[in-house]
Amino acid sequence: MDNKGQTSAEFILLFGGIMVVVLLAIYMYNTYVSDLSGEIESREFRQFNSQLHSLGNYFR
Repeated sequence: MDNKGQTSAEFILLFGGIMVVVLLAIYMYNTYVSDLSGEIESREFRQFNSQLHSLGNYFR
């Protein structure tokens, strides 16, 4: 009999489900990016170190 109350409850459940999916996606993206950041930092460090070493050859 109270269609407005039922509609409101359905919207609340729908938005709650969407929020759960969004939070799970953010969590998975965060772990992916944090795992990837260590690899990028070490690769950038190796590149920088090799460039410094090659520049050092010019000054010998």
